[in-house]
Amino acid sequence: MASRLETLTTVLQAALGEQCVSAATAHEELTIVVKPADWLAVAQKLRDAPELKFEQLIDLCGMDYSAYGHVEGEGSWDGARYAVVYHLLSITYNCRLRVRVFAVDDDFPVLDSVIGAWPSANWYEREAFDLYGIMFTGHPDLRRLLTDYGFIGHPFRKDFPLSGNVEMRYDPEKQRVIYQPVTIEPREITPRIVREEQYGNSEGFRKG
Repeated sequence: MASRLETLTTVLQAALGEQCVSAATAHEELTIVVKPADWLAVAQKLRDAPELKFEQLIDLCGMDYSAYGHVEGEGSWDGARYAVVYHLLSITYNCRLRVRVFAVDDDFPVLDSVIGAWPSANWYEREAFDLYGIMFTGHPDLRRLLTDYGFIGHPFRKDFPLSGNVEMRYDPEKQRVIYQPVTIEPREITPRIVREEQYGNSEGFRKG
């Protein structure tokens, strides 16, 4: 007898056909990949098709795959750099689905907004824009959500400096908040290591 995930996979592949690029199961959850050109049509099917009924968008998040799977001395990720991952819930059938859509252009990542299908996408898309710089065509109010409006860059991108580009402080002379170059020197902190021979030995730990 087929499991619930196997049944869901079969139903999705039948409903979406070639619009479903791939389907994979991990950690008891199904993930499908959809081409960006098909995403709006697929979103409508996922929400409205009687055999699917994914009525709720629980979450969506941006992804930067530029360093994904990188191992010293070996190749790294060779696919598109940016993607958006959507987490959907079918209340009717009590099941979840993860959808991954990659942006075509690494220099200017753009995907269609799905606010028309799931209004809850509004602030999630703003967050993905703010933190990853992913644009959403058709979003009615795409502006920063978590960082300051004058913030430069997108802090969740893998190439964004850990210390940032500028810092903000209150200037008592000008009596306003100002931006200035970062004054914190970037440094790497190496955690203290507890040696195996001292593990569990409180006396040795105090000496070490």
